[in-house]
Amino acid sequence: MTKSCSSTTSAVLKTVTELGLTYEVIEIDPALSETALFCKNYGYPIEKSGNTIIVASKKEPKLFVACVVLATTRLDVNKCLRKLMGGLKASFASPEEMKVLTGMEVGGVTPFSLPSEIKLYVDSRIMKLNWLILGGGGREKKIKISPEVFYQLGAEIINNLALPHSP
Repeated sequence: MTKSCSSTTSAVLKTVTELGLTYEVIEIDPALSETALFCKNYGYPIEKSGNTIIVASKKEPKLFVACVVLATTRLDVNKCLRKLMGGLKASFASPEEMKVLTGMEVGGVTPFSLPSEIKLYVDSRIMKLNWLILGGGGREKKIKISPEVFYQLGAEIINNLALPHSP
């Protein structure tokens, strides 16, 4: 069953509220939900923006995981993540797979309200920030919150889950 965008956003906000941390909801133009556009148009530093990426194993039955990395880095799918996934070859989930699995669209994917069977991995660089921006479950919202939230979500904090972007 696919969740509607508004029910997904509501579930995300309910989850965030129940975690008990201070957070801020940022209402945005859905056309500007892609991280670089959001940062440029709303004045937030890209160095404090996280991307939540859903990855799927290539082998059936598919195994899905969620990874949160800084927007200034790229997920190390071929080495680090493959090792975490038990040696399975993996690639980014398609937008359709993401939507069916999470109810979220590209530009709104967030670590909040993910299905319980999806493991959550977070690059350790994120934990050094005092706050970061994450998706809000829909393309019309972003959430500003402390990285401490990942401890409450039961995420695995992974060194070098991401690599610096190549110039």
